[in-house]
Order: sequence, then structure tokens, then C-alpha cells
Amino acid sequence: MDGFTLRHLALAVALSTSMGTAFAATSNDFVDNAAAGGIAEVETSKLALEKSSSADIKSFAQMMVTDHTKANDELAALAKKHDIEVPDSTTLVKQAKAKILDLRDESFDAAYANNQVKAHEETIALFKKEADTVTDDKKPGATELKGFAQKMLPALEKHLDAAKALQAAHPSK
Repeated sequence: MDGFTLRHLALAVALSTSMGTAFAATSNDFVDNAAAGGIAEVETSKLALEKSSSADIKSFAQMMVTDHTKANDELAALAKKHDIEVPDSTTLVKQAKAKILDLRDESFDAAYANNQVKAHEETIALFKKEADTVTDDKKPGATELKGFAQKMLPALEKHLDAAKALQAAHPSK
């Protein structure tokens, strides 16, 4: 970025499974992690729209903001329907921004592309696990969450392929 090295850049990455927050009502690990990952995708991509000057990065980032905002809204509606608590977005945004990526010699674009590959690989693993689960009808929304995961996998795979293309176009130094 214009010859100077950014020592630290707040990039949202897929958040860990332990959210560190107690939930009052029914909680669901898949919902918690999918919501956290979705918010992280949106926040990271907003940062890319602001910081990058590459057309391909900006195009991908806009797709991430659009697609993951829609998916986040759908997941939140599904969770609400079944009285499953979702961490509020303010908390998730703070947690996402608290994750720091040390760029060292990486450009922003390379760091973003690498982050997106890793984040989508982790998200696909999470969604595949949910999609392949034997549904427990006693668990609120289990069947619908499984269906949501199955429905989202093709788009997530498409995102991963696009992220890998970005990674090839913007290699680390």
C-alpha cells in the first residue's frame, strides 16, 4: 500500500468455537459459529472495499458483503423462529475486529485473499458437518438448520474457488 508496511491490520477471521459468551435461551454451536463467520466475512470485506485498489479484490469483496449479509439475515430469521439465541452483531463485530493479522511483508490484497481462502475452508467444513448431521428432532430447528447448511454449501464452494483465484492473482511476497 504505497510503499509503507502495515504492521497490523484488523481483519475479521472466522471466530473460534468458544465465543466466551453465555446465552440465556437455547444455544446452538452451528448457529453461533455460522453467525460469527458470516459477520467476519462482511467486516473483512468492508475493509477490503475501503483499503484495496484492485478491481478483482473489490468485486469479490462486494460479492462477500452481499451474499453473506443475505445468508446472515436468513440464519438470524431461522434462529429467531426456533428461539435459538444468536450473539448480537455488535458483539460479533467487536470480536471480529479484535482478531489481528500481522501482515509483515504481505500486501493488503494478498493478506485478504489468503484470509478468504482460509475462512471459506473453515466455513465449508462447519457447514458440511451440519449438512451431514443426523437430525435430532428434539433440538429446535435441527431439520431446518441442516437444510440451510445444505443450501448454502454450493455458494460457499463458489466463494472458495473465487478466493483461490484471487490468491493466485495476488501472491504473498
